[in-house]
Amino acid sequence: MKERMAVMSYFIAISGSPSAVSRSSILVNYLRKESAKQGIPVKEYSVLDFPADVLIEGRYDHSSIKKLSEEIKEASGIIIVSPVYKAAYTGALKALLDILPQDSFKNKPVFPLMVGGSPAHLLAIDYSLKPLLAALSAQTILKGVYLTDQYVDKEDFENPIKNEEVLEKITDQLKQLIDISQNTKAVL
Repeated sequence: MKERMAVMSYFIAISGSPSAVSRSSILVNYLRKESAKQGIPVKEYSVLDFPADVLIEGRYDHSSIKKLSEEIKEASGIIIVSPVYKAAYTGALKALLDILPQDSFKNKPVFPLMVGGSPAHLLAIDYSLKPLLAALSAQTILKGVYLTDQYVDKEDFENPIKNEEVLEKITDQLKQLIDISQNTKAVL
């Protein structure tokens, strides 16, 4: 019987917020630090890292998109964080994900998080973001976590999540992402 050996590389985290300092970017930073405590580095990306004309014109052959695509291909898992705009993820995030290769998330577990102004958009992950992730061939899409603005403190970069129940959900989902990614890499 072939021995399974866990191989861990890194996660890619993408913030869909068009703001330089946002709750989404703060969550990505928090998850990067928590993941590092488990020995898994996270390479952070923001939609702001890509020239606007590249996203708007769908320039899939641009060097920045090619680099992201290659890093996703080698990653063990993906974290997607987006604010909710009009009951869905941001247009900037959609523009970025649209120009990635069709099977970019194949064999990758994906952890989606969304931040909204009210509980009214609680189902935005299920009805808007998950279908997009599935279209990119995500192997496993975790349940995800929806947070309202009030639970993310933009002034506290070390411990930005201000609700124990929400913090527990995020911690559990990150653990699942780590476990699934290790099991996936072991069998590939």
